Amino acid sequence: MKTLPPGLQAHLDSGATTLAWCWRVIRQDGVTFGFTDHDRDVTFDGTTFEAASGFTGTDIEQSIGLSIDNLDVTGALQSDRLSEDDLAAGLFDDARVEIWRVNWSEPEQRVLMMRGSIGEVRRGESAFTAELRSLAHYLDQKRGRTYQYACDAALGDARCTVDLDDPAYKGSGVVLAASTPYLFTASGLDSFASGWFDGGLLSWTGGANESRQMEIKRFTLSGTTAQIELWRSMVSPIAASDTFTITAGCDKTFPTCKAKFANQINFRGFPHMPGNKFLMAYPSSGDPGNDGSSMNN
Repeated sequence: MKTLPPGLQAHLDSGATTLAWCWRVIRQDGVTFGFTDHDRDVTFDGTTFEAASGFTGTDIEQSIGLSIDNLDVTGALQSDRLSEDDLAAGLFDDARVEIWRVNWSEPEQRVLMMRGSIGEVRRGESAFTAELRSLAHYLDQKRGRTYQYACDAALGDARCTVDLDDPAYKGSGVVLAASTPYLFTASGLDSFASGWFDGGLLSWTGGANESRQMEIKRFTLSGTTAQIELWRSMVSPIAASDTFTITAGCDKTFPTCKAKFANQINFRGFPHMPGNKFLMAYPSSGDPGNDGSSMNN
C-alpha cells in the first residue's frame, strides 16, 4: 500500500484531477530520458519529461509476494533523443526505469508507482514495445557458480586469463562483399582455420557500424576468402571496405580449453562430473567378468 503525499491526496480528494504518467529511463551508461503521456513537458528532479514522445503504457500488473510485476510500454520513436540504432545496439538493455503518477499542474505532487528495468524490446517498422520488469526479476538471476560440465567463465576474463590480444586468437579483416545484414565475405583472415572464430566476437573498426559488436555464428575459410555469419543482423548495412577485428570463440568444453587455448588449468567447469549414463547404471548379476557382477560379489 502506497502512502500519498498530503498535497497529492488532497488533489485526488478534490474530484477534479490533472494527472499524468511520467517515465524516467536511466541507461547503464548514465544517460537519462524522461517521457510523459501529458500534452506538455513536465519537469521535476532535474529531468524534463517530454510530451508527444509517442509513449503509451499498459496497466501495471502488481501482486503480493515475490512475483515479477511487469507492463509494456509502446513508443513510436517520435522523440529526437530516441534512436532505433540505439535500441538495436542494446544501449537500453537493462536500463533502470521509474514510473511516476504526477499532478502535471503541480509536479511536486507526485508518487513513485514502480521501479524496474527494461527487459525484452521488440521493434516494428515504425514503433517499438519495451517490457518493463519489476526489481523482483533480479531474484530469478543466477548467482554464484553452478555445478556443470561446461566452463562458466567468459573467455578472456580474469578467471579465464586467456589473452585475447594474442595474434593467435585475434585477427583483422576487411569486408569484400555482403549478401545479407549478417552474412559477408572478408579478406585478411586466411591464416586461421575454419571454425576458429565460431562463437567469437566481431568488433567493427570502420564503416557504418563502427564501434558496434556482434557475436559470430560461423566462420569458414575458402582459399584466402573468409565467410562470416553473425548471430544477428547489424543495425546499419555492411558494405565493402568496412573494417573489423575478430576474436576467437570457445564452446566452453574442457577439450577445447586444452587443445585450442592450452588453458586447462584455469577451466572453470567440472569436466569429470558423472553423466546420465552413470546415474542410470545398475549392478548386474550376469557375466562374472563384468563390473556389475564384481559389485554384487
